[in-house]
Amino acid sequence: MTSRGDPEDKPAYQRGSRNELALAGLVVAIGFLFNFTARGVVDTFMVFMLPLEAEFGWSRSTLTGVYSFYLITVGLMAPLSGMMLDRLGPRATYGFGLCVLIAATWAASTTTALWHIYLFIGVFCGVAASALGMVPAAALIGRWFDRNMSLAIAIAYAGFGSGILVIVPLAQAGIDAYGWRETYRLIAMALVCVMPLLLLPWGRIRQGRVRPSAAEPLADQPAMAVSRPTGWTIRSAVKTREFWLLVQVFFFTACGVYSVVVVQTVPYLVEQGYPPIEAALAFGASGMLSIFGVVFAGWLCARFGNRFTATLSFTGTFLGASALLAYSAVASPFLILVYVLAFGVSQGARGPIVSTLTARIFARGAVASIFGTIFMMMSFGSAFGAWISGFLHDLTGDYRAAFIFSGVSILCACSPFWISTRLCHPRTLQPPPAE
Repeated sequence: MTSRGDPEDKPAYQRGSRNELALAGLVVAIGFLFNFTARGVVDTFMVFMLPLEAEFGWSRSTLTGVYSFYLITVGLMAPLSGMMLDRLGPRATYGFGLCVLIAATWAASTTTALWHIYLFIGVFCGVAASALGMVPAAALIGRWFDRNMSLAIAIAYAGFGSGILVIVPLAQAGIDAYGWRETYRLIAMALVCVMPLLLLPWGRIRQGRVRPSAAEPLADQPAMAVSRPTGWTIRSAVKTREFWLLVQVFFFTACGVYSVVVVQTVPYLVEQGYPPIEAALAFGASGMLSIFGVVFAGWLCARFGNRFTATLSFTGTFLGASALLAYSAVASPFLILVYVLAFGVSQGARGPIVSTLTARIFARGAVASIFGTIFMMMSFGSAFGAWISGFLHDLTGDYRAAFIFSGVSILCACSPFWISTRLCHPRTLQPPPAE
């Protein structure tokens, strides 16, 4: 007979709950770290563009096309990454992504032809970033969080900005000191140091939080891992207006941000006479501020609602882009400061909003797959925005047309929060009958 205080008297979920807080924190840290690694390494391409252009004579639009290929690959791989996580588990998914990223950066150092950089950076890095990115992170976080899921997702998203801040300036310093080929090799060797993370207890992490009963409904249950036979599927979700409103927000946000402010920031500032290392630091600093932006956005959504938070974030993006455009006329350091602060704080703020809205609206279904599809559409917008900026630059000789395109896209991205109440006051949709 066990004593009254014997842990064996307690249900399994109560016995296991002592370690769940630590494991939940570990899951968020994993999402942050892999986003930090993947986004930081891939975005170093911004500082590799100029030395590649100088050595091979490739045009700006040709080089931005590499980034477009990367974004398209990320989008196409997003649903597959979710399926890989569900079927093979996080160890295999993250291990695969790391191996591909290591191979891609090492191979990029051997580039002698244009198709090499398209393959190694555009395709291989896209495959790796999808396997290491937000779709698997959101799926795992959804298995561990209910009420605090939006904050947990926001913290994982903050890895993007941190990676940009740390890795992009380091890459620029490496290029200045050793050249672009050796810098790619150094990045590959540094990535090998991340491999020990594959020794974590991934089996337990994959299981998620222990529930009192598999049949017991969860309070506020927008869990990414929930999938019922009669619940929402991609096929049924695309028939709803909410799905396409979320696609509109993500697609046009990506068009507006990637048309100038992300892909072309460093080359643009260098063209305006800004020192390359300081341009990389400004770009990285704006990424660092996104850490505070995404977390602050989660708090604002809870206090003031989605419409206010989204509008404020889009206003910041518009002001940041406008400050960069104004710098071409008035080379004032104050305008760079406005760009860093306004764009940086708002950068990434829409990601947690759309992720949480997707999880709440389609809670009774395959949320990870649905979010992966919406994420795929965002990647297509990113690719189009990255390509159009280089095309308009080559066509007109400057970035003014690209800035106009960016501003119009930002307005289109914000409009769903004003033309419809479905994203302002989201509710869990009842899934259609089983097909």
